[in-house]
This record gives sequence, C-alpha cells and structure tokens, in this order.
Amino acid sequence: MKLDTNTQDSLLKRLARVEGQVRAIQGMIRDGRQCKDVIAQVSAASTALDQVGFNILAQGMRRCLQDSKKASKEGFTLEEIERLFLKMA
Repeated sequence: MKLDTNTQDSLLKRLARVEGQVRAIQGMIRDGRQCKDVIAQVSAASTALDQVGFNILAQGMRRCLQDSKKASKEGFTLEEIERLFLKMA
C-alpha cells in the first residue's frame, strides 16, 4: 500500500520512537527496574504500535471508500479491511 508522504513520514517517526522505547525497556529489565516502571513503558510502546496499525488501517479504509475497484486490485477489499480491523482489536 502506497502511503502519502506526510503519513509515511509520521508513521516512520512514530516507529523510530517505539524502537527507542523498546531499547529503553530492555535496559530497564537489565537494570532490574521496578515492575510498575517497566510495565508503564511496555504499555506506552504497545499503544504507540496500535496507533500505527490503526492509522495504516484507516488509510486502507479510506482507499476502499474512494475507489473500491482500485483498492480491490491492491488487495484491500472491504472483507480484508474487516479482517485486519478484527486482527488489530
């Protein structure tokens, strides 16, 4: 799926932050940090990843609604979008 440049840049920046969060979580575990602190960071990283997934899904839904034939050729049928949505939930 081809994303517009702004969306792609935004998602890549968010994923880079998540990557940094995951490295920080690894360090917290190595350093024996408190469980509540580690869990807070795991939750934040998980939420950020969910936001990336839902944003990509929203782009696919937008594409389906704008031009269903073109979207279908790209593999984004309404059924596929529904399946992906349920997978994210």
